[in-house]
Amino acid sequence: MRWPPWFHALAANFFLATTLLVIVATSAQAHNGSSAPPPPGIQIPSLTHGQMAVIARYRGDILDLAQRQTATDPTFRRLYNHGNLQFTYCLWGLMPGSLSDEESPFNECSHAYLATAKALLTHMATMPSAEREAKALISDIDAEMVRSGASWILCQYSGEAFSTGAVVEPRWRDMFFHLPSLAVLLATIAALIGASWVIFGGPRTSTA
Repeated sequence: MRWPPWFHALAANFFLATTLLVIVATSAQAHNGSSAPPPPGIQIPSLTHGQMAVIARYRGDILDLAQRQTATDPTFRRLYNHGNLQFTYCLWGLMPGSLSDEESPFNECSHAYLATAKALLTHMATMPSAEREAKALISDIDAEMVRSGASWILCQYSGEAFSTGAVVEPRWRDMFFHLPSLAVLLATIAALIGASWVIFGGPRTSTA
C-alpha cells in the first residue's frame, strides 16, 4: 500500500516530537540533586513552599523594578540573568501545579527561579537607585508572608539553597508519571500533529 504524502509528513512530525521527548526525558539529572552542595556562584537562600507562593505573586513587580535600573553591578546582572534563564528552563511557569503541587516535576525549578527573584530584590535594596522602592516592596511581601503564615508551609524543597553557578532543570522523567504534566505533554504532541495536518493540507480532492 502506498501512503499519501500528507501521511508521511504527519508520521515524520510525530516521530520527531516523540524522539525529542525521549531525549529530554533521559537527559542528565545532575542539576537536580538537592542533597549535593550548591556549585560555585552567588549563593541563593532557600524559600519555604509558602514563601514561594507569595514571591510568585510579586515576581512581576520585582522584575519591573529591576528592568528600570540603569546603574547596575555584576551581582545584580548575574541574579537577573540567572533568574530569567531558570524561569525559561521551568517552561515559563506555565506547567500545571508547578507552584502548588510538590509532586510536580516542575516544583523544584519553580523554587529556584522564585528564590532568585527574592535574592534579586534583596540585592536591589542595597543599590542606591532602587533602595527605596525595593524596601517598600520587601515590606509588602513580608506583611503578606506574616498574614499567610508562609514560613510554616514546607515541602521537600523548602530547605534547598541554590546558586547562579547551576540551573535546576525540571525532573523530565517524572513528567510521564505526573498526570497534569502528562496531559500537557500529550496535548502538545496532538497540537504538533494538528499543525502539520494544516500546513501540509491533508488529502486533497480533485476539482477537475
